[in-house]
Amino acid sequence: MSQDRDDDTSGARGSDGAAVPTGAPVPTGKAGRGDTTVASRVRTDADTAEDTRNSRANPFQYIGQVVEELRKVIWPTRNQMVTYTIVVFLFLIFMTALVSGVDFGAGKLVELVFDR
Repeated sequence: MSQDRDDDTSGARGSDGAAVPTGAPVPTGKAGRGDTTVASRVRTDADTAEDTRNSRANPFQYIGQVVEELRKVIWPTRNQMVTYTIVVFLFLIFMTALVSGVDFGAGKLVELVFDR
């Protein structure tokens, strides 16, 4: 029979299986599920920012890396491109009509207010 964490009435347990006092803070989220070493881990040299100044790629390596990344891209099919293009043009027509209508209406309002 499985027992959820919320149903556990025997008290909280630490990562070593020992009982944790009732008043002790219990981590929440994924770090609080089971092993609490994530919350108390010590910062190592691997956590420091990577120094990229010395390991710059030359232009040929860069082009190779770009081609490699472009091979990973999932390109849209012809039907998807046609659909996306139609949607963009319809949106463009709608927005042009909206801006034109607001401009025309604002112009008429200004004429009405300032023309005597």
